[in-house]
Amino acid sequence: MRVVIEFYRTRDADDAHAVVGRVTAEAVDVAAAIDTARQLSLTIDMPQRPDAMTITDVNGEVVYSGVTEAPIIGDTTLPV
Repeated sequence: MRVVIEFYRTRDADDAHAVVGRVTAEAVDVAAAIDTARQLSLTIDMPQRPDAMTITDVNGEVVYSGVTEAPIIGDTTLPV
């Protein structure tokens, strides 16, 4: 399935979302799309590290929306 992955930052004060990256990818199912998105959150060049993502299918339907849960290399506050 073809999916569009949007990475964004959220602001705690008012829950505003700022898109920092967008990628089109192929995945066999939603679980594979989530895994791909989490890997991409660490590897693609974006102006800021995203803290959340939304994955939509070719029809624009949201199939996943949530945190990236991708640890920062060298960050000791998140489990690896």
